[in-house]
Amino acid sequence: MKRRNTPTKEAVLDVLVKTGKAMSQDAIEQKIDIDINRATIYRVLNRFCDDGIVHRVVAEDGKQYFALCVKCEENQKPSHHFHFRCLKCDTIECLPVKVNFSIPDEYEVENVNCVLTGTCKECSHK
Repeated sequence: MKRRNTPTKEAVLDVLVKTGKAMSQDAIEQKIDIDINRATIYRVLNRFCDDGIVHRVVAEDGKQYFALCVKCEENQKPSHHFHFRCLKCDTIECLPVKVNFSIPDEYEVENVNCVLTGTCKECSHK
């Protein structure tokens, strides 16, 4: 179903495109130029997840981040990929590496949520 484009959707998408990294709802809210309430931003982000525009990353602290699915399609990046969370700047980015794991034959994996934590390359050089 084609969804109608709204100023709210455009504002949220614009923030994600400009940053190029996964962001929490709070971080997105701080960067949006128009007045939008928190619940509306969550609804937009959840619809973006449903529509395959963004994917949700749950960090080890339970906080949700949303990353633009720029390379998730057409096998440009594995659907099961690692994320890296910087403990200094609190950003999360998708890492372009395939997740290699093995599980017993009786199990079928539908989703993988792998978040590595440490210091990102930008913060390491500061």
